[in-house]
Amino acid sequence: MTEPLLEVRDLTVEFRSGGAWHPAVRNVDLSIAPRETLAVVGESGSGKSVTALAVMGLVPAPAGRIAAGSSIRLSGRELVGLGERELDRVRGDRVAMIFQEPMTALNPTMTVGEQVAESVRAHRGLGAQAARREALRVLDLVKVPSAARRMDDYPHQFSGGMRQRVMIAMALACHPAVLLADEPTTALDVTIQAQVLSLVEDLKREHGLGVLFITHNLGVVALIADRVAVMYAGEVVETAPAAELFETPRHPYTEALLASMPRVDRDVGALEPIQGNVPSIREIGPGCAFAPRCAHAQARCRESRPRLEPEGAARSVRCWLRTASP
Repeated sequence: MTEPLLEVRDLTVEFRSGGAWHPAVRNVDLSIAPRETLAVVGESGSGKSVTALAVMGLVPAPAGRIAAGSSIRLSGRELVGLGERELDRVRGDRVAMIFQEPMTALNPTMTVGEQVAESVRAHRGLGAQAARREALRVLDLVKVPSAARRMDDYPHQFSGGMRQRVMIAMALACHPAVLLADEPTTALDVTIQAQVLSLVEDLKREHGLGVLFITHNLGVVALIADRVAVMYAGEVVETAPAAELFETPRHPYTEALLASMPRVDRDVGALEPIQGNVPSIREIGPGCAFAPRCAHAQARCRESRPRLEPEGAARSVRCWLRTASP
C-alpha cells in the first residue's frame, strides 16, 4: 500500500474567545496518497480552511493554537512543533497552498513574474535570471498565454481566471509533494472554473501531486475527487470514495447537503434547504453537533458525541443512527 504524502491525525485547533479556548477543528484524521485528490466539503464554518491553515503552520498566534496530541506528517516528517524557520523551509516547497480569492491574494505592487520567481529564489537559492527562467517555465506550464510577455504585467492586468493560474504557478514553482487548494474556483465563471479544474487534474497526474481540495461545491467534487471527507462544526462526519458518497450517503448531514444541491433532473422547487446554521465554536454542546438541525435526532444524539466509526475498508461515519457503537 502506498505511503501517504500527508497524514493528519487527531488534529485539534483551538481559538481563544471570551477568555477561554474553544476548538474550531476537533480530532480530525485525514490522509492523501500520491496522485490522489481528497475533497473536503461542508458549509462555511465547518473548519475546512482552518484545517488547511494548520497543515501550512499558519494558525494565527496568540489567538489560535494547535492542541497537544495533534499530528501532521508530511512524507513521514512531523510538522507540529517545528519552529518558524523550519516551517518556512517546508511551506511553498514540499507543501503549497492556493488561497481562496484570486482577485486579492496577489501582491498588487509586484509583477506576476516577480511573485512566482520569489518562491524559487527563497527555496532553491537561484539567482535572479535563473529564477526568472524558472518562473517563465511554470507560467507556461499552467498555460498563461504569451507568458514571456505577460510575466512583466501586474495582477490588475489579468482576468480572474489568469490570476488563478498565476497562483497555481506560484504554488507549483518548487515542485511540492502536496497541494492544498482552498476553494480555488469560487470567484470564477463556469468556463474558467472548468479550465482550472482540468489544469489541476493534469498536473496531479503528471507530477504525482497529492491534492487536498476544499470546496462547498458538490458538483466540483463529483468531477475531481477520488475520496471525500465531509466536515461539520469542526469535525469529520463522513469519509468515502467519491462515487460511493454520492450514491449512498450515510450521515444525515451528507444526505442534507446532497438534497440541497440543484440537479438538472429535478424541478427547482424540489430543493430542500438545511434549516438553521452551523453553530459557532462557543455553542457546540456535548452531543452530535448536527443534532439541532437533524430530522432524525434522538435523545442520545443530544447527550453524547458519536465516534467516527469505520464501515468496511474505505468508509467511515460519525452517527449514532448509522453505527452500532455502545
